[in-house]
Amino acid sequence: MRIEFQGSLSVIVTVVQTLLITWVLRSMADTYYKARNRIETGNCCITSRMRFCVSVFGRDLVWFLMVGCLFNQTSLAQETTSKLDPRVDILLRGGTVIDGTGSIAKPVEVAIQNEKILILQPDSRITAEWELDCKGLVVCPGFIDLHNHSDGEIETPERRVAMNYVMQGCTTLVTGNCGSGPVDVASYYSQIDDHGAGTNIAHLLPQGGLRRKILASDRVAPTDSQLDQMLQLTEQAMQDGAWGMSTGLIYVPSSYATTEEITAIATVVAKHKGIYVSHIRGEGTNLLESVSEAMQIGRDAGLPVHISHFKAAGRSAWGLVREATQQIEEQRKLGFKITADQYPYIASSTSLGATVLPSWAREGGNKALRERLVTERESLEPLIKKSLTNADNGKAIRLASYKARPDWVGKDLSTIAELTGKSVVNVALEVLRNGGASVVKFSMNEQDVRHVMRMPWVATASDGSAKLPGPTKPHPRNYGTFPRKLGHYALSEKVIPLEQAIYSMTGLPADILSMTDRGRLETGLIADIAVFDPKKIAAKATFDNPHQYATGIKYLFVNGKPTVVDGRPTGALPGRALKYNSPHAKDDQKR
Repeated sequence: MRIEFQGSLSVIVTVVQTLLITWVLRSMADTYYKARNRIETGNCCITSRMRFCVSVFGRDLVWFLMVGCLFNQTSLAQETTSKLDPRVDILLRGGTVIDGTGSIAKPVEVAIQNEKILILQPDSRITAEWELDCKGLVVCPGFIDLHNHSDGEIETPERRVAMNYVMQGCTTLVTGNCGSGPVDVASYYSQIDDHGAGTNIAHLLPQGGLRRKILASDRVAPTDSQLDQMLQLTEQAMQDGAWGMSTGLIYVPSSYATTEEITAIATVVAKHKGIYVSHIRGEGTNLLESVSEAMQIGRDAGLPVHISHFKAAGRSAWGLVREATQQIEEQRKLGFKITADQYPYIASSTSLGATVLPSWAREGGNKALRERLVTERESLEPLIKKSLTNADNGKAIRLASYKARPDWVGKDLSTIAELTGKSVVNVALEVLRNGGASVVKFSMNEQDVRHVMRMPWVATASDGSAKLPGPTKPHPRNYGTFPRKLGHYALSEKVIPLEQAIYSMTGLPADILSMTDRGRLETGLIADIAVFDPKKIAAKATFDNPHQYATGIKYLFVNGKPTVVDGRPTGALPGRALKYNSPHAKDDQKR
């Protein structure tokens, strides 16, 4: 049984006050009657009678004033205590608090009251409904995944808990990336709020989906009327709470848009103070030109730019990312707001089609591609062969999922070619003709990955989606991005300080999105909080065995509600849609 010391003390003080006031009043009354009797009986002279009265009444007046002061001070203390609310919902006591700003750990304690954060001094006497001993643990903001593809999965009953992200310490996922996802933002957000989710969801307007809604998957320029329709849909999406827009400029149909078309859409986003997020046109030898295009769109439209999964892909491009970081740093020094994100692995993942064929060859989707592989095989086969040659003759490309031949999943194209007696090109053609496959491609240099990681403007992001264990072998980033950055690169390899690693997945992504109520441990902000064991935080997922949950997350709170307790998921769905509050939309409402 918990003893409420402050409440008991208040009762005791009140009783003592009552007794003292009663005693003083009785004493003053007795004094009055005694003085009156002495005066009436004439037992002393007038001067003596007056001195007696003054001394007695003076003594009793002093007592009365002292009791009054005591009563006043106690009432004031009680009022102050009441304002501070000495009892909170949850108290995280004794942990190493890293607040998400990049600063070193602070000697404070963190409490949760009514879904909000309350920062306390270590000697605070505040009590809690639920007090957690966090000694030896790190307390920090929940992680924000800036680049996520759970748009469809988060709406399904079996995946909306997003277990693989909850176990990584994620409290918010940003969807609508790479130009793909729901265009009707209001409807999408409504689905999230109606059913809940394991994490919060923030959404970007996907330019590819927007273009498909008006132009299908055709490689054509929009008419003035069609462009106007896209701009109207963009305006509506921003009013409905989209945080900005995204492009996927290697994918169909996003890649068919010209720089000018994208800029026109971005101008509408800029009016709402949103952000332009881009999977740029090229991450290989054309990396610098692609980064330049993204920055030009940002400058011309007047909005911040964010580069998705920043990297140099392909052996011939290794080292270029260092030049690209210099390119970005120069613009940042001039005041241009440009940032990037990164997953901490040397392999990427996308479709086989996007890996071995240019976007013009994929016009019209898989059905059109299958027909084209027959009618235009002579022109397409050399392109596929060149892509495979650059991928170590297919050894660098593994099948992550392929319905037609599940036994090929997890094997690289070169190995499959040996097992089947076919050429690597013919294996790729067979897969493409059978509907395609998702692949994992080993294409980055470890030193490049570490270089990008050290940039203070590079956030951590997974480029994954909500998964369930199964026969597929997806990229391990789906299960391990955030713990890998913390456990491997920060704590073990010392590539960056722990505080910077945490900042890259909390305060920095919040700043990039202009998200003001999350991402930091600060009184009054929403209680999205992660608590992890620095000795156990680790990504267990591997490329050979990717469906393994991360370890080390001890507690996780989403909007003040626990989603992980003692290292075990609760299955709760406290996540909700996070809507961007556009300043422009507010101005329109005022008018």
